[in-house]
Amino acid sequence: MRYVKAMRGSAMAVVAASAALAVAGCQPGGAGADTADGAVTPSGAVSSAASPSTPGAPKPGGSASGTSTPSASRPAPAASAPSSSAPAPGGTAATCSAGSLKATARQAAVRPTGTGTGAAVVEFTNVSGQTCVLSGHPTVAGAANGSPEMNVPLTVKPTGAAASVKVAPGGKAWVKLTFVQVQGEGDGYCVSGSAPVLYPTMVVRLPGSGAHQVALDDGQFAECDDTVTVSAVSAVRPS
Repeated sequence: MRYVKAMRGSAMAVVAASAALAVAGCQPGGAGADTADGAVTPSGAVSSAASPSTPGAPKPGGSASGTSTPSASRPAPAASAPSSSAPAPGGTAATCSAGSLKATARQAAVRPTGTGTGAAVVEFTNVSGQTCVLSGHPTVAGAANGSPEMNVPLTVKPTGAAASVKVAPGGKAWVKLTFVQVQGEGDGYCVSGSAPVLYPTMVVRLPGSGAHQVALDDGQFAECDDTVTVSAVSAVRPS
């Protein structure tokens, strides 16, 4: 995480990233999952980076240090009502509801070469008392702390075949997010020519199972081009 540590020294980029999203619609709360009415309920740890408003903060798309800041101009994807986690008739497990899951994230051990986040593994734990099912590929959006509804949807590139994964009470399932990597030291740069972006949190939405706001336990998400490759939900922990 050399890039993320270096980026903390560039206060304006982090301030602008949080301000652009938090000022646009900051609401109380931390990590979360969609409920039936589209709200976000607690789900996992959220980065403690502050979101102050700083006069003269750089506009989205660039900064004095060459680091882009996320825009809050795009609305969040429409929320879908979560399914119940109670067993379906005939003994078939139903889709996991948003409230039946706790989501956490960590940097992946296997990631593209560079100085940004590179890749992250998102872990979903079934905290209900019923076996339920997860499946499909997630959608992903970058967000500030406490403002999951005002997020920046990333372009998602699915990889791997989707399959249903039964998750027993206390059991886990995973997805892996692989970002376009940041290169270089200091503020870094993107091979595409765009500026790197920092997001304190990511909002990860699973088909039929709500949206879950997660933060890394050792920094922020640093990526390029707002593009991410996502794996399908798996019963095997990715590396």
